[in-house]
Amino acid sequence: MHGHALTIDVISDIMCPWCFIGKRRLEEACALTGVPVDIRWRPFQLDANLPADGKDRTLYLHEKFGGAERAKAICARISSVGRESGIEFAFDSITRSPNTLDCHRLVRWAQHDGAQDALVERLFAAYFLEGVDLTLRDNLIALAGDVGMDARLVAELLDSDADVAETQAEIETAQRIGVTGVPCFIIDGKYALMGAQTPENLAAAIRKAAAEAGAAREPAAHAM
Repeated sequence: MHGHALTIDVISDIMCPWCFIGKRRLEEACALTGVPVDIRWRPFQLDANLPADGKDRTLYLHEKFGGAERAKAICARISSVGRESGIEFAFDSITRSPNTLDCHRLVRWAQHDGAQDALVERLFAAYFLEGVDLTLRDNLIALAGDVGMDARLVAELLDSDADVAETQAEIETAQRIGVTGVPCFIIDGKYALMGAQTPENLAAAIRKAAAEAGAAREPAAHAM
């Protein structure tokens, strides 16, 4: 596998707590395998109908889960799963549920700076741990700056409709190939694992794909 990184596409949404858990589990899986990987973050929107300025979090959870009690129970369950991956979810600090389209545009632009993984991490942490309002443009610009992106350029791009259509097209492609929930991990363009898989499951798929990729390259090496 030397010199050849295995591509892992992670289809994810910043407002999805299971995607944050999935990121930690993927990191654990990569540590278990030692296989060099190239992780690419792909967009998905769990709720594309949220207004641009988001929605009050309490109201949103009430509508989504049909009542405060059920919402509280679901958040408590996610919190306990999160703790196993070292995430201390601060659900009570979240004030607004954002429309994540602009977050996804940021993640797309971060690719050019080699800062994609760092930005995804920063967005998850800001939203789930720090209660940062991701509906506010200035917050997005500051978070991009935190990972070394050009804040002035980001501000200009956010004010334009740059990559809006492209991002939406990527989301539609994910839906078309059957992605209904996130996270979804696509390993080496061949294996799709849906949901917050265990690190062991992800590691097994990474090893299998790496072994197959290595076997596919063998004959070429012997043809010298």
